[in-house]
Amino acid sequence: MVRDTSGGRPGRRLPTREELAVWRDFIETAEALRGRIAARLQTDAGLSSGDYVVLLALSEAAEHRLRSSDLATAAGWERSRLSHHLARMERRGLIRREDCPTDSRGAEVVLTPDGAAAFHGATVPHLRAVRELFVDALTPQQLAAVADLTAALRDGLAAPPAAPPRP
Repeated sequence: MVRDTSGGRPGRRLPTREELAVWRDFIETAEALRGRIAARLQTDAGLSSGDYVVLLALSEAAEHRLRSSDLATAAGWERSRLSHHLARMERRGLIRREDCPTDSRGAEVVLTPDGAAAFHGATVPHLRAVRELFVDALTPQQLAAVADLTAALRDGLAAPPAAPPRP
């Protein structure tokens, strides 16, 4: 049994057993889906999901280049994680890093022709996997409900964090 350790204080209520079951199902299903799509991307195109995220951001950027800090934000990654990943992608010829012309301390990440070709070659198989594993598993009404759910979660995450409770 899950105990409420809030001491009866408003706003400190813990999730119920049923709510925790929904949370766990959501997380486990999302992770399984991401894993299956990532495996298909690797098998079909030889790219990791991280590679695809970087290549997608660069393909959509003006002149196919982004400052490293902007790319980290777009990918939702810490800068150190991005730096390590970019080093691997650079060794494979998918991207290159150049000094930023407007800031000598910054660097820009540039999509190479090989990176663009890899991204374009991965797009159709990736979208096919999304269709098969996600879209086709849901009815149109369920897909609309997922859109509503993700919008609500995104709105909640965009709100300023609540002040930490006082001891």
